[in-house]
Amino acid sequence: MSQPVKSARTIASESAPESAGSRRAAAQRLKMRRELAAAAMELFATKGYEATTVDEIAAAAGVARRTFFRHFRSKEEAIFPDHDDTLVRAEAVLEAAPPHEHPLDTVCRGIKEVMRMYAASPAVSVERYRLTREVPTLREREIASVARYERLFTRYLLGHFDERAHRDGDDDPLLAEVAASAVVTAHNHVLRRWLRSGGVGDVEAQLDHAFAIVRDTFGTGIGGRPPAASVARAPAPSSEGEVLVAVARTDAPLSEVMRTIEHALKPSAN
Repeated sequence: MSQPVKSARTIASESAPESAGSRRAAAQRLKMRRELAAAAMELFATKGYEATTVDEIAAAAGVARRTFFRHFRSKEEAIFPDHDDTLVRAEAVLEAAPPHEHPLDTVCRGIKEVMRMYAASPAVSVERYRLTREVPTLREREIASVARYERLFTRYLLGHFDERAHRDGDDDPLLAEVAASAVVTAHNHVLRRWLRSGGVGDVEAQLDHAFAIVRDTFGTGIGGRPPAASVARAPAPSSEGEVLVAVARTDAPLSEVMRTIEHALKPSAN
């Protein structure tokens, strides 16, 4: 019988119990991974990716070859030292989400852990971005890392899909996958723009703006919460005209409600 698949957070909690000793060990492990990553990036930049060997990376970091392979499976993996830990932190955000929070808001908070990873070391992130643009193998590795986040968020949204909002259950996976992809795409768009600018500016504010667009677009159907304002036409009670029924959240701006009503009234004027 096949064993159930364990989450990244479950594996981490089983392999590293919460204690002062395990936290120190985890910090030392991450420090070593970052030192190897820094050595790899410097060699890739000076010698070129293809000409750089694992032995050279290990030597530049002052460790043995076997130490390198305790932390990374290949040299292309070496320039992404933080993704495993960031994935665990993102999953922790999802697991600790308050019950009243909209699932898309939770996912947006989760992926902010990824942005903070890049923003913590702007110069390193900008150089890594340059390398991934120049080396197809590194680009493929980056894409694989992004796919892991996307799968995590898709699973979460699938678990919080409001079935009452859709009669056709076959649409559940579609909406969850599209919404998760939209969150990841919005994050990557903002991240790439920030990296191309040299890693300057308030990237979290830019990310919040992009997430607001995603939230407005995909907010219905997941979690069962309606958009800020929506309208529906009721059957005409008489031959004199139609009745317009408007539904709006109490926190919706008046200007948004009015624009929605004006838009709904336009067809009746033609």
